[in-house]
Amino acid sequence: MRKLALCLMLAALTFSASTKKSMKAPAHMVMAPSAIQWGDAPPSLPKGAKLAVLEGDPGKKGFFVIRIKGPDGFRVAPHWHPTRETLTTISGTFHLGMGDTFDASKADAMPAGAFGYMDAKMHHYAWMEGETVVQVEGMGPFVVNYVNPKDDPSKK
Repeated sequence: MRKLALCLMLAALTFSASTKKSMKAPAHMVMAPSAIQWGDAPPSLPKGAKLAVLEGDPGKKGFFVIRIKGPDGFRVAPHWHPTRETLTTISGTFHLGMGDTFDASKADAMPAGAFGYMDAKMHHYAWMEGETVVQVEGMGPFVVNYVNPKDDPSKK
């Protein structure tokens, strides 16, 4: 009986040691504001916006985090995304409205620190008051589908 107990204990220790070796430590990253690299936003967004990728690749399948920076008055016409989108206003005021027609009176103001989300295919529009930075998180690919194809800046 003692031999069986000893064998079981050795097997458990061996399994435990091999499991710890095969497990990776979780990834960790901290990005200072000065390390954020801004570039021109893709053609699917109106000119004047800047975009920074903080995590993942918004053009591919998988989780991503981006920030979009726009000048005062920057507007995005009614559009939708094929995946859920979450938004956090970092600075300035981001205005978000729902529907197929741009109507500033029906939008919600999202000052710095505000959070919002929209499920896939929710039609919405936005504009920025003051220079504004908004963080967008979701599952890629990040695609902007304009309700009215004439509003798509990539087609102009």
